[in-house]
Amino acid sequence: MPASSDSRSPTPDASIAFLGGGNMARSLIGGLAARGADTTAIRVAEPVEPLRQALATDFGVQVFAEASSAVQGTALWVLAVKPQVMRQLCQSLAPQAQATRPLVVSIAAGIPVARLQAWLGGGLPVVRCMPNTPALLGAGVTGLFADAQVDAAQRARADAVLASAGPTVWIEREALMDAVTAVSGSGPAYVFLLAEALQAAAEAEGLPADAARTLVVQTLLGAGRMLAEGDTPAAELRRRVTSPGGTTQAALEAFHDGGFEALVARAVHAARVRGAELAAG
Repeated sequence: MPASSDSRSPTPDASIAFLGGGNMARSLIGGLAARGADTTAIRVAEPVEPLRQALATDFGVQVFAEASSAVQGTALWVLAVKPQVMRQLCQSLAPQAQATRPLVVSIAAGIPVARLQAWLGGGLPVVRCMPNTPALLGAGVTGLFADAQVDAAQRARADAVLASAGPTVWIEREALMDAVTAVSGSGPAYVFLLAEALQAAAEAEGLPADAARTLVVQTLLGAGRMLAEGDTPAAELRRRVTSPGGTTQAALEAFHDGGFEALVARAVHAARVRGAELAAG
């Protein structure tokens, strides 16, 4: 059984402390394990004992009930708690943060770097990330922003951790993280909404529910793979499927007449604005 205390002294350059052991932390740890990382150098703070022990059993990580124990000797902290408890966590760890100067990687939505710096005492290298829920399957995408304190080696290390759950995109202005959230953070919900609407429409046309679901899910999956596995732009893929005067053109004209493109733009804009409001506190 992996240690549940700080009895082992980790090597600072190799160790990572995950503060929070929920779904997103688990997906990142699983991704690192799949890439051959030494999971015995990973230390996880998680107050819920069943979650803690499951991580220890499944991945061989060291687990702790207290964050102050998990961070001992580590050079990289991944803040993976819920946004509403982030302030309390950071303030409790501020003395240790100031003493050891770790690289801090936050995957909490809506909390800007300046606020994290204030809670941790300031002057630390901080990377703010926005992963999305497909990361749980290793199929996510993460937007990242590094503050001025982060050097090239630290940037590469943060990228290596987040890339374990899917591709990464670095953003040079933190203000654009709200747009990242609006597109990819919230984006899976848009796809799920489209899937709901397509299945409902299929059933309205007389298809059985199970057949409708299979047709919708596999169509979305296949289209996504066509986008991901080639360099052909979406507009060109759409053109290839659309025969003049055919069924697809009739459907696309109905989308256009209903203001589909403008509606998507308004939806993403609304999500970005709301993200900025939440970040402002």
